[in-house]
Amino acid sequence: MDLDARRKIMAGPQLRRLRSTLGLSQSAMAAELGISVSYLNLVERNQRPLTAQLLIRLSETYAIDARDFAGSEDGQGAAELEEVLADPLLAPLQVPRSEIRAALDQAPALVAALKRLHAAYAGAAELGSGVAGAQSEAERGGPLPGGADAVERVRTFLQEHDNHFPALEDLAEALSAELGQVEGDLLHALTLRLRARHGIRVQVMAHKDMGVTLRHYDRHRRKLMISELLEPPGRTFQAAYQLGLLEAGGVIGGLLDGSGLTDPQAGKLGRITLANSFAAALMMPYGRFLGAAQELGYDVEMLGSRFGASWEQVAHRLTTLSRPSARGIPFFMVRVDNAGNVSKRFSSGAFPFSRFGGTCPRWNLHDAFRHPGRVLTQLIEMPDGKRWFSIARMVRRIATPWGEPEAAFAVGLGCEERWASHLVYARGLREMRPTGIGVNCRLCERPNCPSRAAPPLLGGLELSEATRGLSPFGR
Repeated sequence: MDLDARRKIMAGPQLRRLRSTLGLSQSAMAAELGISVSYLNLVERNQRPLTAQLLIRLSETYAIDARDFAGSEDGQGAAELEEVLADPLLAPLQVPRSEIRAALDQAPALVAALKRLHAAYAGAAELGSGVAGAQSEAERGGPLPGGADAVERVRTFLQEHDNHFPALEDLAEALSAELGQVEGDLLHALTLRLRARHGIRVQVMAHKDMGVTLRHYDRHRRKLMISELLEPPGRTFQAAYQLGLLEAGGVIGGLLDGSGLTDPQAGKLGRITLANSFAAALMMPYGRFLGAAQELGYDVEMLGSRFGASWEQVAHRLTTLSRPSARGIPFFMVRVDNAGNVSKRFSSGAFPFSRFGGTCPRWNLHDAFRHPGRVLTQLIEMPDGKRWFSIARMVRRIATPWGEPEAAFAVGLGCEERWASHLVYARGLREMRPTGIGVNCRLCERPNCPSRAAPPLLGGLELSEATRGLSPFGR
């Protein structure tokens, strides 16, 4: 472990997340590490640094990679806070990055309050403008109140738990082993269990009868109806989701009780999200899936074939492998449509997603629409010099009847460059030249970018009547 003994490692949020993932109280973790509860509390609040000795104990006790703490700057949190401070109302304050990092370290609750206040302000300002309907979500620059706020709260809840819930994982593994004893595929086993244990019949219904509905559970007739538009992995997932609501409902309720998702919309979305997590864990049980991922070099196509899952389902599942005793690569995942709207994003690492707006056009994630069926690879470099390896592929979620527009998405999956050697996709990594990208155009200060679509909020315009550069905004 190569650590600079003179460097102070402030990793309170990471330590809290680890303790939450393990389901430990402060007193229990302190006892296992051989330190006092008061000292652990100070470290978690960033009142004391994480010493090299404590870092070694953490690594040995919980089988974690010490580098995750040694380089633990909260990139995602910094990107979100920079985005808030780039608002025209706040930008003149020119808050330096050193103060942003200090706020993240010393006052995380205050930062969370500021972000929530800004989200409410942005939504109210947009409604008051009278032009919300004339702009895309990416152009509006802020979430709408209500439903969008619920989505952000659930995303924060997932991020706080590293998108990993041990109680759900354990229950899903046990149930998967039980269902594996039934002859036939998983959908058949799920259908039998729903009928035998819960009196629910599963039926795949014609598109003309279901319309735009992909799944519907009729409580009165005890019937789960699944649209024929869903391909086999989707049908299996929906049956597993229904079983999760029934057999993992107690565990899900317990997780939500301590989640802070008190708003009815956020609570319902949280319940749906956790049931979805259970369904994915049931289709791809943790131990077997991680072992297969390591054996196959994280080949998404092969993992999908082995576990009867779609490309997107596998990519999403790879972001959840955060069991302290058996960790996978810390992946991030994002899904966009061909207009650049982000409809899904998850990260078990610290990839700096933008909370508002789209992604960088220089990221070849968007090229996936021009190359259906192909996996595109790219080494990307953020303005701070940090490099990430990413793969991207176009996916289709449902069958499309003739004459209707196809709903296609691009899914990006990636990890820090240091993990890329474990992926089959990175065999030519040494020959790859990194492509400089930004979080998005509004936040990127990279000069002379030919793909820039908007002036940077930090730094402003640099225009000249005499000179025209690569960017029409002078940067």
